[in-house]
Amino acid sequence: MEIYLDNCATTRVCDEAAAACLRVMTEDYGNPSSLHKKGMEAENILTSARRQIGKMLGCDGDCVYFTGSATESNNLAILGAAAANPRGGKTIVTTTVEHPSVAKTVEYLEEQGYTVRRIAPKPDGNFDPQDFLDAVDGDTLLLTFMMVNNEMGTVLPYQAVIPALKKKYPRLLIHMDAVQGFAKFPLSVKRLDIDLLTFSGHKLYAPKGIGVLYVKKGVRLKPVIHGGGQEKGLRSGTHAVQLAAGLQEALALCDRNRAAFQAHYAALNQRLREGVAKLEDVLVNSPENGAPHLLNLSVMGVPSEIMLHFLETKGIYVSSGSACAKGAKSSVLAAYGLPDERIKSALRVSFSKDSTPEDIDTLLEALAEGIAKYRRIASL
Repeated sequence: MEIYLDNCATTRVCDEAAAACLRVMTEDYGNPSSLHKKGMEAENILTSARRQIGKMLGCDGDCVYFTGSATESNNLAILGAAAANPRGGKTIVTTTVEHPSVAKTVEYLEEQGYTVRRIAPKPDGNFDPQDFLDAVDGDTLLLTFMMVNNEMGTVLPYQAVIPALKKKYPRLLIHMDAVQGFAKFPLSVKRLDIDLLTFSGHKLYAPKGIGVLYVKKGVRLKPVIHGGGQEKGLRSGTHAVQLAAGLQEALALCDRNRAAFQAHYAALNQRLREGVAKLEDVLVNSPENGAPHLLNLSVMGVPSEIMLHFLETKGIYVSSGSACAKGAKSSVLAAYGLPDERIKSALRVSFSKDSTPEDIDTLLEALAEGIAKYRRIASL
């Protein structure tokens, strides 16, 4: 029996989303750009999905744009904003712990002559809102930062930072990568005055291959993909209508059950924390006030890859960090100030709505067995 605890990498598609995808692929399969009835049926599916997303974001559905992934959405938000606002300033503010789809895009703009200021976490793993306020000035075009860190679970201080900066710098563009936070925490883009927000379906029980970009009315972006002019000219390419339909169903599920899901994650997180506290030299890296759906820990003396594959032999699946890193040493954990030994032995455990307390107990038993086997070998 498999125990899947790598849900920050991707989730199992929920039954409702899978059924919606199949229906569209076999029944409502028209191209929404077509002018006939089948095309209109497909266009209506996209409109319905936009409305569901808008309901959860607190915005109109016509502010919602579909892309192929959160990586594409992040690139479009950052590069599109820079290209469309050449006189808006030449400074970008971000953090040292961003996902590569943000970090590398910002690095690219840095190579093009932009000044980049990167804010680091404090020793306790959290961020000081004042650091954001100090980093932004009148030359800052864009602040781009994540809602929840995908490796540590740190919830960044977006609720304090965004309103304060918007009050002082009304023309500042603010982009938030909400991949690990959207549909988990209440969020109103209108109340916060966010300009750009991105997330991905496959972290939320929807299929892979669909991302979302919210663009506030009046914010100008230039496209990075050119073609047939879909998505009001901002993102060309034939729409994946079946994925939009699946995303709508998955998000409706998350919206209906958000409080219950969060309580479920919190209970599993606490159970895991209490269990690892009984294991020798297993250290929790995630902050106490982090997002409940993930926990980063270090099994000291046992390299991550060894423990990960040992757990795999038991049918237990976790990760050693971001799936995009493919096992490389985590630059994010280094940015959090963790020593090398702790980084090299780090594991990320992330929960889904289907995870159970028994899954956690089985993981803890396997960790104890792996420690007994491999820590002894490492010490020889």
